[in-house]
Amino acid sequence: MTRGPTITTQRLVLRRWVKEDLAPFAALNSDPVVMEHFPSTIGEAETAILIARFELSFEEHDYGIWAVEIDWARTVVGFCGLTEVRFEAPFTPAVEIGWRFARESWGNGYATEAAEAAMTYGFDQAGLDEIVSFTVPANQRSRRVMERLGMRHDPEGDFDHPSLPDGDPLQPHVLYRMTSSEWADRRN
Repeated sequence: MTRGPTITTQRLVLRRWVKEDLAPFAALNSDPVVMEHFPSTIGEAETAILIARFELSFEEHDYGIWAVEIDWARTVVGFCGLTEVRFEAPFTPAVEIGWRFARESWGNGYATEAAEAAMTYGFDQAGLDEIVSFTVPANQRSRRVMERLGMRHDPEGDFDHPSLPDGDPLQPHVLYRMTSSEWADRRN
């Protein structure tokens, strides 16, 4: 069994999941403000399944969705990481970067800091050629993170999420992309 990396940034620790993470992660997943741009909130049982799926990704790819904690707090405040896109779309197969943080931690730059670390790992350690991210058009907080990362909006790649029914207001999604060469240019 591979353990996958622990990544530390100036203020954060991105690490594998432990059983003590379930309660705080379930709490943020049940917050309707945090889950505003998702079809619904999710409870503890669904959160446990999500953590198991995150952990499986590390076993399959040696990257995945890390639990994120503020280095001095030592409790999970969200997640950030890389995962294979699990549905068919014109841009798949692809690796997506995603994040979700407890509302109390918003406005501190944690999502951008964690995502920069995850993208660095994805390009420099995992050897990925491209990383994508997507969200509903109204999710301005996440779109700003994507833009701070230097990802570019690909209007031609915008799509209707296939797991949502036709007519659902959350079905339209915007697509952002970044290649490894764009990431290298940004860092130089």
